[in-house]
Amino acid sequence: MKGNGMSFAKIEMSVVQWGEARGIVQHSTPNAQAIKTLEEVTELFVAIARNDRKLMADAYGDILVTLVMGCACADLDLVECFEGAYEEIKKRRGTMGKDGIFYKE
Repeated sequence: MKGNGMSFAKIEMSVVQWGEARGIVQHSTPNAQAIKTLEEVTELFVAIARNDRKLMADAYGDILVTLVMGCACADLDLVECFEGAYEEIKKRRGTMGKDGIFYKE
């Protein structure tokens, strides 16, 4: 699966515009979008269990859309949230567990 070279910020803006055109940004809530995110995460677990890369890619994309919509409903910018999270974790230390999860110190 190959994208068209759009930056993350450009895609985010396109998704926000898509959501505005459908009344999602104006009439949904961060809570409702969090519920949608959980639905999409469930679909991701199913795709992983099936080892279906196409479904996994679709689920990851759908999760990102719901995160963008949630941020738009909360008047937050997902790219800024992402940058803030990176600033918080960039020097984080920890260990990789046998379960494949990174555990912070």
